[in-house]
Amino acid sequence: MDLTESLYQLKTKIGRIARTKLFKTSCIGLAAATFGAFLYWTSDASQILRASIAGAPTDSEDIVLGAFPVTVPTIKYGFALDTFQVFESNIRSGQFLADLLLAQKVDYPSIEKIVANAKGVFSVNELRTGNAYTILTKDSTDRAEYLIYEPNIYEYVVFQLKDDLKVARIKRPVSSEIKAAAGEIRSSLWQAMTDAGMSYELADKMEGALQWSVDFHHLQKEDQFRLVYDQLFVEDTPAGVGKVYAAYYKNARKEFYAIYYESEDGKIKGYYDQEGRPMKSAFLKAPVKYSRISSYYNLNRFHPILKHVRPHYGTDYAAPYGTEIMAVGDGVVTAASYTNGNGNFVKIKHDKTYETQYLHMQKFAKGIRPGVHVRQGQVIGYVGSTGLATGPHVCFRFWQNGKQVNHLKLNFPNPEPLPAAEMPRFSELRDTYVKQLMAATLPAKDTAETAPATNP
Repeated sequence: MDLTESLYQLKTKIGRIARTKLFKTSCIGLAAATFGAFLYWTSDASQILRASIAGAPTDSEDIVLGAFPVTVPTIKYGFALDTFQVFESNIRSGQFLADLLLAQKVDYPSIEKIVANAKGVFSVNELRTGNAYTILTKDSTDRAEYLIYEPNIYEYVVFQLKDDLKVARIKRPVSSEIKAAAGEIRSSLWQAMTDAGMSYELADKMEGALQWSVDFHHLQKEDQFRLVYDQLFVEDTPAGVGKVYAAYYKNARKEFYAIYYESEDGKIKGYYDQEGRPMKSAFLKAPVKYSRISSYYNLNRFHPILKHVRPHYGTDYAAPYGTEIMAVGDGVVTAASYTNGNGNFVKIKHDKTYETQYLHMQKFAKGIRPGVHVRQGQVIGYVGSTGLATGPHVCFRFWQNGKQVNHLKLNFPNPEPLPAAEMPRFSELRDTYVKQLMAATLPAKDTAETAPATNP
């Protein structure tokens, strides 16, 4: 048997062992195949080779993984990072793509071509301060091979800095897991969410599911909430919240459920209560999120600026400057103007009976003007303190048959439930979600909070 034939047989045998027993992943298998080319030069492999040439039997079961020192490459962005010099950093304030590329010895004509190739793929003006980028180079004294920018956790952009100067936007695979969570109000909704390990994003989506039935500006201690939702993952890292399938809120007076349902043909979808009635009612409970009521409808209120008693026909929602103000219902804008008292304000006619008004805006949303149709939940402006206002808030006013009324005391009729043909499927889905909601465990109460008071 000549040396060439012995090498071929040995390589075949080791390759078979690698596939069937030693290497379980494609990366390790590839490393093993590459390693076979250098087999003769390793001390352990040389012993096996010499034994094979001499005609001595070699039992594949006696060959162990330790005989083959394989290094698994570090794969990221589709590259084996071990083959590059890697430099990682974050976008600084005022830094542009050209700044990054010039620092990597990319000339101006190449930068122009890269920018041209990026059109339709990624706007080079979208670089955001604090976002991560990575440089891959073979030789730090020469032009780098690649720049990778991460606009968000879900994707990355690869700029090829040599040869074709191509630009590619790559989406990372996203997986999801249905989770259930629960919490109890002790100070604020946001504190309760974080205590239960939930995100502000989930709080926002819970408020979105229950916004027609729960007044989130009147939360009380010991109110409870529960959620069934999709937790999204990117490369096993929590990346955000998907759909909220079911939400539950309990206060001292009532329990509220919101069950997401979509018909098989997709024509019916949205949140429904336990009886299959749409959660979406004619009007939202409030025109802003993340706010508090700073002043109620009061016919005998002492005006803080004018310093005399003057009826307050609206409800004030205090919120930070720039907070989005939403139309509480579908309708037509009848006014988007300014007066000394109201500041920037928008008025909407919803039907023959109801109108709403939103005062003291910082500015109007784009496209908001008289005659424009708006949808429930559409942003119509932003919180400010224009006109007679002591601080940032929106004064929300509600008209019924031409008379201003306290919207917090209005009761609107329940909408019609789902069609009878949809109810069996909805009921089955509802029961599944309710079981998951009730199975969620409330966070343990703080010992100091529950311990009985003792006399000193």
